[in-house]
Amino acid sequence: MDYVNRVLQELKEKNPGQPEFHQAATEVLESLKAVIEANPAYEKAGLLERLVEPERAVMFRVPWVDDNGNVHVNKGYRVQFNSAIGPYKGGLRFHPSVNLSIIKFLGFEQIFKNSLTSLPIGGGKGGSDFNPKGKSDREIMRFCQSFMTELYRHLGSDTDVPAGDIGVGGREVGYLFGQYKRIRNEHTGVLTGRGLAYGGSLVRTEATGYGVVYISQEALNSKLQGSFLGKRVVISGSGNVAIYACQKAQQLGAKVVAMSDSNGYIYDPDGIKLEIVKEIKEVRRARIKEYIEKVPTATYKEGHKDIWSIKCDIALPCATQNELDLDAAKTLVANGVILVAEGANMPTTLEATQYFLSNKIIFLPGKAANAGGVATSALEMAQSSSRIFWSFERVDSELQNIMVNIFRNIDSASQKYGYEGNYVVGANIAGFLKVADAMMAQGIV
Repeated sequence: MDYVNRVLQELKEKNPGQPEFHQAATEVLESLKAVIEANPAYEKAGLLERLVEPERAVMFRVPWVDDNGNVHVNKGYRVQFNSAIGPYKGGLRFHPSVNLSIIKFLGFEQIFKNSLTSLPIGGGKGGSDFNPKGKSDREIMRFCQSFMTELYRHLGSDTDVPAGDIGVGGREVGYLFGQYKRIRNEHTGVLTGRGLAYGGSLVRTEATGYGVVYISQEALNSKLQGSFLGKRVVISGSGNVAIYACQKAQQLGAKVVAMSDSNGYIYDPDGIKLEIVKEIKEVRRARIKEYIEKVPTATYKEGHKDIWSIKCDIALPCATQNELDLDAAKTLVANGVILVAEGANMPTTLEATQYFLSNKIIFLPGKAANAGGVATSALEMAQSSSRIFWSFERVDSELQNIMVNIFRNIDSASQKYGYEGNYVVGANIAGFLKVADAMMAQGIV
């Protein structure tokens, strides 16, 4: 049995009941076989065994009291996966689906995503099965304070710097930071995604969505001598990533015709009116079906998976993992899609990904395509360290350059190792090599 397969078999035996983690590790390691075979020193150093095992995984209870005086207990997690190139960096997710497998899959992916940015940040992830939906601000504050009361001892601006993710926006980051500052008696850049009034960065809100479009634009230009101008775009989701991907795509001349939430999707053949979506989702935190009350020419359909039946040139899955399956991929290809870029983490199943690749569709995996968020978080860390506040234009320019360079690096890696056009392999190799070099240099730690 070869080295990669042996490591994968041992991983599955040691981590039963963690399908998301198994899926992520399998996808990455199998794509690295050419690199591993060319470097036998990796096996001698046990590099893959160390790579797939978190350096630290913390699980804890989070007790909190609701507005009626009832006590609740949720599970909290922080998985610190790899610090070879810098302090752990990765978001916190508050969602009922959160479990150890999902956090480990996200943290493992984060290693390579962070490496691709070329910035000195390692990989980590955390969160809780707490659901912020329907909770009052005071309930969320009490939960966040309880969560941070346990987590703070594992954080630090040079140790582990979390950010937001699903269910953790500016409100939650504010409460988490306030509790950290209260306990540690220090104002430091230990969380990113902070408000502008207390050390945050411009463009952080827009970063992941903008980044998806910037890397897609570079791919279109590089491979098809094209752009977003005049293209029909379908975007799943209507959260932060989807909204700002929509905004940037529209600024570049595209027509975004569909968006969704967990209940269903809207289709507007005249182009999504983003200000209406933002009012529904960001201001009132309501359901996207209310869009058709404001735009009678649009339609709404229950169930979000059918969104991929809408004809488009560019598909941007920006909702959640495994939302785009093989049937959806076949429909998209039959309808003439030319590019698919993952705004969410692992939204495309392995079978769907392979179908896109075999049909020569430009497919940009999440670890590359949605790296804009963590890249801008790292730029926020730089601003925090220097006590300097950068302009919107400077941060946006830095972000655009990072995303353009990510595409060029994954394209170069795919060509160098004989996988031209396969950006899943290209991203994994480009991200892996930097981490592997650092791990080899630092010895068996």
